[in-house]
Amino acid sequence: MNGSRIFAAIALVLAASVIAGCGRKSGLDTPYQAQVDARKEAERTGGALPPEPEKPVEDRKFILDPLL
Repeated sequence: MNGSRIFAAIALVLAASVIAGCGRKSGLDTPYQAQVDARKEAERTGGALPPEPEKPVEDRKFILDPLL
């Protein structure tokens, strides 16, 4: 019983570490930047153009920002 719990815990930790390692290692894209990139890609490939992205509004300060 103890051995199976230890094995299950080890398997769970390994699975979590594999899942955490997935993905792209770079900075996050803002929604505006993602729209600009999609539009450039569509222009390059000759596909249907998505609508022109709107410039983002200036971020307002929030009291909890220094904690982040």
